[in-house]
Amino acid sequence: MLVALFRSIIFALFSYIAIIVLAPVLIFGRLLPFKQRYYVVFSYGFTVMWLARLITGIRWQIEGLEHLSGASGRLIASKHQSTWDSMILPTILNKPAFVLKKELLWIPIFGTGLAGMNPIAIDRKAGSQALKHILKQGKAAIAEGRDVIIFPEGTRYRPDAVPEYKIGAAMLAIQAKADVIPIALNSGCHWPKGQFLKRPCVIHVVIGAPIPVAGKRANVLSAEIEHWIETEQEKLYMRYGCPTTNRAPTTNGTTLG
Repeated sequence: MLVALFRSIIFALFSYIAIIVLAPVLIFGRLLPFKQRYYVVFSYGFTVMWLARLITGIRWQIEGLEHLSGASGRLIASKHQSTWDSMILPTILNKPAFVLKKELLWIPIFGTGLAGMNPIAIDRKAGSQALKHILKQGKAAIAEGRDVIIFPEGTRYRPDAVPEYKIGAAMLAIQAKADVIPIALNSGCHWPKGQFLKRPCVIHVVIGAPIPVAGKRANVLSAEIEHWIETEQEKLYMRYGCPTTNRAPTTNGTTLG
């Protein structure tokens, strides 16, 4: 416990130092052409992931990368349980555009860098107007060959929370004529929202085969996305347990990474 606390303090300290050191990169990196600036301004995310692995022993294993072997311009529907999710996904996708709340862009320094990644920022209180914005900007990003990441539940949830999937991901997929690549993960079992203490672990990510959209209604497609993700989530909890919810594994499994 004391060792984990010490490592967590050191990790937090170096994370704050990193954003100070990288502040000029996050601010002035926006002057670069988009193809160059995306990963330049994302340098803070890379740095935090490296610090987490080095200091706290947080590693990861990704299954299903072969499902990303096709052309870019894909729609990704992912479970969202942790800040870690938004750092790992840009490392395996093509300059993805995140659908996110616009308030994140107001955070000093960090928000400036985030804006340089050209996200799809929405006002979650705007109702139907927010959905229209997602559809318009999402279709444009996919047409440009960028991957679009949407969290169907809209925000981070604990692993034991009741799923609340929204229909936006399915509507965007149908309008953009883009099959949906679903992602399940158990980051919330090790790096949940608001938890300071971080212990050595392996976070597991499972990428599914594309879910076809042709000929489907939005509600049917949304239910299919939810079923795949939640089924895979349960498999992860059964195989590896979930310390956040005091859930022990109920099947044997090995971890890599």
